[in-house]
Amino acid sequence: MVFVIGITSVSLLPLESICDLSPAFFVGLLKALIPSISMNIYVVGLNQLFDVEIDKVNKPNLPLASGEFSMGFGITIVSIFLLMLPLLRWKRNAFLAATCILIVRAIVVQLAFFLHIQKYVLGRPMVFTKSLVFAVAFMCLFSTVIALFKDIPDVDGDRDFGIQSFTVSLGQERVFWLCVSMLLMAYGAAMVIGASSPILLSKFVTVIGHCALASLLWLQARSVNLASKASVTSFYMFIWKASESISIGMMVLWK
Repeated sequence: MVFVIGITSVSLLPLESICDLSPAFFVGLLKALIPSISMNIYVVGLNQLFDVEIDKVNKPNLPLASGEFSMGFGITIVSIFLLMLPLLRWKRNAFLAATCILIVRAIVVQLAFFLHIQKYVLGRPMVFTKSLVFAVAFMCLFSTVIALFKDIPDVDGDRDFGIQSFTVSLGQERVFWLCVSMLLMAYGAAMVIGASSPILLSKFVTVIGHCALASLLWLQARSVNLASKASVTSFYMFIWKASESISIGMMVLWK
């Protein structure tokens, strides 16, 4: 759901008026959403197929790890694709894994969907707006946080199976507070940029909204028990919901 909201939000950035919300826009949005959702399902499914033993330790509630889905059924879902899998297991290298997430989520997704709507749906010349630059910059920080934080609750399984994540190398607490600090920096930058908006409503919503999110993030972070996988996972989901859904949604107001 968060994935769909994020794509929809960045697709709204090229719109200049309410008149742009035409049937052509929604058809163009669906043309982008459907293959993207399919690719996302494939990537998640492929990851679970080859990490099933690790997931039995880190995420035992997943369909394959829990036994809800058989390996045969999982293979059927992704068997249409032929890949050199050993070459794609970038998660064994922390830098490559983080770089992949950063490039796809922060750059490819933002630019591709923005330009798809702007040029091929609305028929306008390609122009990189201030809101797009802000989106890419914000998502660079956010994607880096996701790349680092996702391994915090998985430290036991990653260590057992030789996955050299940053959490395994640096420790849970150090990576946790690094992620929190980076998110606070992102919210602080969003408030400064929002305050420069000439539109009063955009200025008010962006500044107050990100200030509220930063405060909530800090309060939630202080209550996290790093020894509890459930507590860390809950905070990870909070980051997804707050940072991508709400922040990118408010970002649309800033032009």
